[in-house]
Amino acid sequence: MNTEGGNDMPSSNVVAMKQFNVEPSADIMGAWQSVYGKMRDEFGEGVYRSWLKPMQLQAYYEGTMEISVPTRFMRDWIQNHYLDQILRMLKTENAEIARLQFVVSVQNQIQTPETDHLSAKTKPITAAAKSSSKVDEEPLSAPLDPRFTFDTFVVGEPNAFAHAACRRVIEAEGMPFNPLYIYGSVGLGKTHLMHAMARALREKGKGEVVYLSAEKFMYQFVKALRANDSMSFKEKLRNVDILMIDDIQFIAGKESTQEEFFHTFNALVDNGKQIIIAGDRAPMDLEGLDERLKSRMGWGLVADIRPSTLDLRLNIVNHKADMMGLELPEDVSVFLANKITSNIRELEGALNRLAVQSDMSGKTTTLDAATDILSDVLRSYERRITIDEIQRKVAEHYTLRLSDMHSARRSRNVARPRQIAMYLCKKLTPRSLPEIGRKFGGRDHTTVMHAVRKIEEMVGEDISFADEVKLITRKLKG
Repeated sequence: MNTEGGNDMPSSNVVAMKQFNVEPSADIMGAWQSVYGKMRDEFGEGVYRSWLKPMQLQAYYEGTMEISVPTRFMRDWIQNHYLDQILRMLKTENAEIARLQFVVSVQNQIQTPETDHLSAKTKPITAAAKSSSKVDEEPLSAPLDPRFTFDTFVVGEPNAFAHAACRRVIEAEGMPFNPLYIYGSVGLGKTHLMHAMARALREKGKGEVVYLSAEKFMYQFVKALRANDSMSFKEKLRNVDILMIDDIQFIAGKESTQEEFFHTFNALVDNGKQIIIAGDRAPMDLEGLDERLKSRMGWGLVADIRPSTLDLRLNIVNHKADMMGLELPEDVSVFLANKITSNIRELEGALNRLAVQSDMSGKTTTLDAATDILSDVLRSYERRITIDEIQRKVAEHYTLRLSDMHSARRSRNVARPRQIAMYLCKKLTPRSLPEIGRKFGGRDHTTVMHAVRKIEEMVGEDISFADEVKLITRKLKG
């Protein structure tokens, strides 16, 4: 079979493969090679030789860099201890890289890391390697993180509705709503709830439960196309009892993948099977998704997870500290809950660092010690305001739909807030004008430049308008 999409492959398959870049580009390989070369100095000789040296660039698809390692234990250790730092290094080299996916590869076990850490592009896949990979064929469902259970999920006002909806699906005899769609910003607990649900549904004996990220769905779909085995993939998915898809926004703009998911969705619903989906925004606010798919995802119950409150973050800090056996003074707990405001995942990462340091020193963590240990995290966090966050805050302030930030509507009540959002993106993020324009419905950089100049003029001429922009800015900076 021609795995590059030659004439022996059906045309529909070729289209799908062109939209799904599995092999890394030269730019992506260059970013990986640069970061890989810096790891010894960044992490130290011991960490590098023990954990990081065997890593290999395996594939790249839709913002996700897939890295292979020889063992599951190594994969889990790297994910738990070094993923965030490696990802930050990679983003510095190439802003397109949004996520890291670590996989276990048999092929990785027989290659020399010093020369083969660029395996996906530099090494051809031999017949022996293909045979070996079949022996180690990955299961349809992704593994579940043992840390993500309902017992470890801290419930508060922002996530109570979504949590209750998830428990209802698990405890009900039938299907109280289908699909269940959960949405919220990055790091607020969507994936935690999805993993907890999958585990609980399996424990309840509710049939075959398949949990996949949208990226993994795309990857497996295209992999099946390349192997000329798409019918087998379709049959497997359409015969499960519960299908769970995380981060659905990542199939936006991928027509062939959306088409496959659309038909899978219909087949499962027609057969009385449960579908559970998570995304970063409400179905109708997802840009680049087929209207039919948006409509179907909103059929059942749509439950949101709102940005965390101080009370919720404080409860999370204290709960996680108790689980770790970390003695945390009240002033340190309050400090963390106030400083790390929008991403629960980073809050947990900060606690992990404090726990390790406390264990090594044998001393209770003081506020001064916490500030010193987390200095890089706090500096990074204070300046990390995203375009998505700015769009949400501005839309909330002016009581608009998030989709108005990307739409073509030109009415004054929409156009002016959109210009304010563009202005704040230029002032508060390191993104270029073309990057900002793309995030506002694919607008040209000159449109962003005009918006910035217009808002600058209005801020200089109108005190009340300037105060309004300052208020939104303070909300964004926490």
